[in-house]
Amino acid sequence: MADAISVLLVDDHQVVRRGLRTFLEVQDDIAVVGEAADGAAGVALAEELRPDVVLMDVKMPVMDGVDALRRLRELDNPARVLIVTSFTEQRTVVPALRAGAAGYVYKDVDPDALAAAIRSVHAGHILLQPEVAGALLSQDENNSGQGRGGSLTDREREVLGLIADGRSNREIARALVLSEKTVKTHVSNILMKLDLADRTQAALWAVRHGVTG
Repeated sequence: MADAISVLLVDDHQVVRRGLRTFLEVQDDIAVVGEAADGAAGVALAEELRPDVVLMDVKMPVMDGVDALRRLRELDNPARVLIVTSFTEQRTVVPALRAGAAGYVYKDVDPDALAAAIRSVHAGHILLQPEVAGALLSQDENNSGQGRGGSLTDREREVLGLIADGRSNREIARALVLSEKTVKTHVSNILMKLDLADRTQAALWAVRHGVTG
């Protein structure tokens, strides 16, 4: 289990956490390392345990999932956050994605699909439903980075296009015959030049401006 994906569960319903743990513990490549019942406790545990992936509810006491996401980003915590919610409204999901979530699934998701989602976000992918991606774009007509695409090099535009296709750094490295370290440098430069916070925003910027892999 040394190479297992470490997962932190953050949900105010104990029965939900128990169900998630019960299923995930039978996965050979996933290990649940902790649980929290509210966003503030989740942030504290994420800082202590440094999990690979956080499964985060949106509506919680003390600190909700969106504020917890913002706090994790402020702390530069590297965990990939997958929202697990019972709310289907875009007005609930979109703020979480804007705050830095790598994607979302619903609480009635098929267990195997949940495990696949965890593996996917851990690999660097972004899980966006088309209608939510559209909502993010339509609500961000004046998003940061507008007009700055000309500052990107040809290689950075290639990398950005592959990010928009949902490729992980490893997959981008293979596609472009680069080292992962070089890809990470390109990604950092892209975010800096476009004044974007994360890969989700970069992917949305690329879609808006027609940059594809």
